[in-house]
Amino acid sequence: MSAAPDATFLGVGRSITGRRWRSRGDDERLALALAQRLDVPDLIGRVLAARGVSADEGDTFLNPTLRALLPDPSSLRDMDSASLRLARAIMTGEQAAVFGDYDVDGATSSALLKRYVDAVGGKLSIYIPDRMTEGYGPNAPALLRLGEQGASLIVTVDCGTVAFEPLGAAVEAGIDVVVVDHHLAEPSLPPALAVINPNRLDETSPHGQLAAVGVAYLLIVATNRVLRDAGWFGDKRPEPNLLQWLDLVALGTVCDVVPLTGLNRALVTQGLKVMARRGNPGLAALADVAGVREPPSAYHAGFILGPRVNAGGRVGKSDLGARLMTTDDPEEAAAIATELDRLNGERREIEQAVLDLAIEQAERTITSHGDVPIVMTAGEGWHPGVIGIVASRLKDRFGRPSIVIGLENGMGKGSGRSIRGVDLGAAVTAARQSGLLVNGGGHAMAAGLTVAEDQVGDLTEFLIERLREPVAQAGDASSLGFDGALAVGGATIDLLDLLQRAGPYGAGNPEPRFALTGARLVMADVVGQGHVRCIMTGADGGRLKGIAFRCMDNALGPALLNHGGAPMHIAGHMRLDTWRGDRNVQFVIEDAARPQDRT
Repeated sequence: MSAAPDATFLGVGRSITGRRWRSRGDDERLALALAQRLDVPDLIGRVLAARGVSADEGDTFLNPTLRALLPDPSSLRDMDSASLRLARAIMTGEQAAVFGDYDVDGATSSALLKRYVDAVGGKLSIYIPDRMTEGYGPNAPALLRLGEQGASLIVTVDCGTVAFEPLGAAVEAGIDVVVVDHHLAEPSLPPALAVINPNRLDETSPHGQLAAVGVAYLLIVATNRVLRDAGWFGDKRPEPNLLQWLDLVALGTVCDVVPLTGLNRALVTQGLKVMARRGNPGLAALADVAGVREPPSAYHAGFILGPRVNAGGRVGKSDLGARLMTTDDPEEAAAIATELDRLNGERREIEQAVLDLAIEQAERTITSHGDVPIVMTAGEGWHPGVIGIVASRLKDRFGRPSIVIGLENGMGKGSGRSIRGVDLGAAVTAARQSGLLVNGGGHAMAAGLTVAEDQVGDLTEFLIERLREPVAQAGDASSLGFDGALAVGGATIDLLDLLQRAGPYGAGNPEPRFALTGARLVMADVVGQGHVRCIMTGADGGRLKGIAFRCMDNALGPALLNHGGAPMHIAGHMRLDTWRGDRNVQFVIEDAARPQDRT
């Protein structure tokens, strides 16, 4: 029987953190049909139904393959001209260069192209701009310098779609430019030889959800086909197996928080299998440094490996991530991985300092201005390398799109994160087109911008007005969706293994969330930087370890510490715990509610 659309889950209308609990799905007929057709347990049927998977899509969802989902690369505009040009550069021995963004998507895209071109006998160098001195995207001095160093072809990855002037300067200097990107485009395109972007306004491809590394993978598939048709491969130059680099594609796709549906789902599913084989010395070294000993999942890619790759571009040397993923020297890989791990620790300290200031500013603004649709914060000297992470933290805390701006010398560098159903990239692009920004763009869930300090107020008013209706239509962004309720003893390793059949989980396919009903905390203490670990027991005799990350700056942490022995409903995810080589379940706590507080 279906639940009423406005019904609360377990009767929780306002949890300890102030959120309404709701069921993710109420179509029991579809859940049953999926379970029967796919011959899977009812729980898997409910998980799939709650994510909008139809009965006809179920088998492809559970078993995503590139054979079934990889499109003909030529279906994307400009792909043929780009692949022909790259293949010509390879066969004629031209020097090419890749200009990549400094985040994980840009680093993996750069590394992917480098590894492919090297494998087929071409020459390609990598250039990653410095976040602090050069900022985001192609800049004319760097492009011209690459040309002076001999590059007759430059491929920009994860950037370039709106870089009109820099690309124009490169073309005027006689350099061919190919853009490989996925950020929102404008009606006009830069003067490049080719602009491969599934989010071009004139693009008919259904693959607009690809990360840049996914687009780059299609480019090497197309280029490989051109080389094969030209007879480039033979006994002395064997054709490479393109599947070997799917670990890079999986990492970039997960870390760019694009939906794990359709083709992305196949790329990540197969890529995680490749990553588990540890064929990339850099990723293997990074996993060792980070203490990842189990087969990697999307969680490991997004929350363990990705932040460390990002740390180079945020607070260290911008090219460290790309260098890590392209080296075949185990000693060099270990040294870079160790440095990235150190920089990640430094990044966390800087992030916390900025976050504390941003939260204080945001709470003051919301108190004085009421229910604004977007959180805008700005501060002098806020490190540009952490503002994106801080924006994500604010988005999670306040349940609305958030932009954080670091000010210096009268200019501001900003980064934003959005909630489901609100296209922040389009709003930032509109602000730039209205003359409020020096530069800016992005995609639905994330955006970046450069703004004059004296324009921050006008920008804020513009975005408040533009996003008021979309945020309202997005619904109750502060609610939590649940896939079911469990007794403490029901959170078993067998259940966790079963749920992996519907993974990998991430954007577009959220990790199953459960409520442990009537749990009692027999131990709770603070660990690390504001985390709370605990041990829970249930009336069924079950016993389970739990941890709530970064919860001491909100109501959840104190509530767990001061539980008083009373039973609570505990909301969160099950996660594999391999401490000391055993396989156990740890419950990652997101929220809690007292059974008697139902409104």
